[in-house]
Amino acid sequence: MATTNDLKNGMVLKIDGQLWTVMEFQHVKPGKGPAFVRTKIKNVTSGKTIDKTFNAGVKVETSNVDKRTMQYLYNDGTNYVFMEPDTYDQVEVSPDIVGDAANYMLENQDVLVARHEGTPLFIELPASVVLEITYTEPGLQGDRSTGGTKPATLETGASIQVPLFLEAGTKVKVDTRDGSYLGRVS
Repeated sequence: MATTNDLKNGMVLKIDGQLWTVMEFQHVKPGKGPAFVRTKIKNVTSGKTIDKTFNAGVKVETSNVDKRTMQYLYNDGTNYVFMEPDTYDQVEVSPDIVGDAANYMLENQDVLVARHEGTPLFIELPASVVLEITYTEPGLQGDRSTGGTKPATLETGASIQVPLFLEAGTKVKVDTRDGSYLGRVS
């Protein structure tokens, strides 16, 4: 148990039997009336984000979520298999928990796996990853200065928009949060 004064970003709360991660919080002390804490929380399992207000000093139930760096090994057709580097224990994670992260994961890549009481909750990737373009239409001669984009397929099978001058075989940096092109990597 903790009070609302102890809230921090990333803390996991148990509210009405569900796990919620604190995305943002703000202590508010109005000139008139009691202080309160305004939060934006995200449901760990569904991903739904809501705004919730707590009175200052109210006790909230916290939950222990174990976040460990694990190595992504392979997809066995039904689940994604991750390995803990220290103990070599393997954990299978279902595709609905991995979600869009699968578009940016390569085999042997380190990712953060969050678990609660042994059950995987979600996967966190680094903010950006370097991936190779496997297919894209060739750019035309006049296209280089227009600043337009074209679709490109990455080595993971994901499709993103890239500048017209990029070709297949080029390594690019991709933002894992929204799938946007960040730059070319040499």
